Amino acid sequence: MSGVAVVQPLPGIGDMIWHLPHIRAIARHVGAPVTLIAKPRSAADQIFAAEQTVADVFWMDRNPDRGVGGHDGSRGFLRMIRDLRARRFDAVYLLHHSRTIAAQLMAAGIPARFGYGFGPQRFLLNRRPFLPPGALRLHPFDQATAWLKLLGIALPEVEPALPVDPAKQDAVRERLREPIGGLVAIGIGSSEPYKQWGARNFAILAQNLGAARIVVVGGKAEADLAREIQSLAAPVPIDLAIGWNLGEIAALFALCDYYVGNDTGVMNMAAAVGARAYSLFGATPPFFHSSRIVPIVPPTGVDKATGMANILPDQVLRVIRSDRW
Repeated sequence: MSGVAVVQPLPGIGDMIWHLPHIRAIARHVGAPVTLIAKPRSAADQIFAAEQTVADVFWMDRNPDRGVGGHDGSRGFLRMIRDLRARRFDAVYLLHHSRTIAAQLMAAGIPARFGYGFGPQRFLLNRRPFLPPGALRLHPFDQATAWLKLLGIALPEVEPALPVDPAKQDAVRERLREPIGGLVAIGIGSSEPYKQWGARNFAILAQNLGAARIVVVGGKAEADLAREIQSLAAPVPIDLAIGWNLGEIAALFALCDYYVGNDTGVMNMAAAVGARAYSLFGATPPFFHSSRIVPIVPPTGVDKATGMANILPDQVLRVIRSDRW
């Protein structure tokens, strides 16, 4: 096999969606769909199932949530080189500052190796230009944007726009089993405890949204939290989309009037499929990469210890109502 690969090793769902415009731009630049090299936690195969510029996903099995991955350690390092060599890529674009990955690309004998070139990494790459050292302080989205500009690769899309599989939308309609209209998604997932708003706040919000239909979205780890929200919000009926395939989650968001919830990867997905996303940034500062994300921050300021607790349901309701009416 030969062709072009793009390496995006940041593990989050949001990380992957941020880089969609850059992956798409590189594919258009080389004139063919690319192989995406990513970590399994990013769920890139599900996120990009309908993305025509991604031909396939090659897993870099490093630093999984639980245990050691197949590409960790000294043996994993060599296994990664072997796996890269077997794919016989003509060129690789590395959207990261990792020296380890750059060394593996060189050892695998990939003819054209593009990358940011921070510090010693530039000696492992063989295609310029490189980003200046000060760019290391930029957000990953801004790093990738600045680098493509140096390469002369056009970036026509200034924010992520994720395609949705129509078959997945049909599957969502079948799952919900009723006509869909006036649908609002509440996102309760949280990568860190300090980003969690909590069952009581979400229940109060659900009781006061006035939505025709509410669906609570989260991973399997949020199953108990979702049921608690259902119970506290009664008699308001709430459907659950817990542990769904991310392709179906994207299709669900495309059917929604809007999303409201924690700052998570699926929040970025909601915005990327075109939904207005009211996001609770209590613990971390907002990142303004999408015009469809409406950040809601505590009046006392962003703070990991108390920020989420200082966002009250009344404030969230005011933001939504002032934005929509």
